[in-house]
Amino acid sequence: MHSLGASPLRWPDRQRAGGTLKEIITVTVGASPEFFRLIDLDIRRREFEITMRETQLPAERLKEMKEELVQMNDEIGALKPVIRTQLASLRLDSQAEPAVEEAATRGLLSLALEEFSSNGGERGLEAPSTKVGRYVVTDLGSFATVRAPDGQSFRCVVFGVAEEGAGMKCDPVK
Repeated sequence: MHSLGASPLRWPDRQRAGGTLKEIITVTVGASPEFFRLIDLDIRRREFEITMRETQLPAERLKEMKEELVQMNDEIGALKPVIRTQLASLRLDSQAEPAVEEAATRGLLSLALEEFSSNGGERGLEAPSTKVGRYVVTDLGSFATVRAPDGQSFRCVVFGVAEEGAGMKCDPVK
């Protein structure tokens, strides 16, 4: 959602992105009320921050919004460990070692979870990455890379099929 900008006019786009993320989560890992709540809180928090920055609010309303932001951040902080546990216990296939697509899915979900930071901090200059088993997953925005234990790298993209859901496609990098 970082790419959707901080303009109040982009509100519908951010709402759509949140809905799309919920659909991807439902298809890939199943419905998670906690993850859905996290997405809703993140969207609301972003809207509050944009409104406070871009508009002149009465002092009383500004104070109320700041108090609500603290409550949202506390709830986000409480939801993250619950969702981490859900992701850790999830088996996407029956193999002992995860396949490249599973590693990419788990890694991107884990990195997405970390984006829901209680302090609202921005990501640094380095692309975020995480280990999934013996794989290293790096989120490059429009696609991800996965480095397998044997050193082979893969370029992975999330794809959607209308009425069927979403999936992960990974191709070796030559």
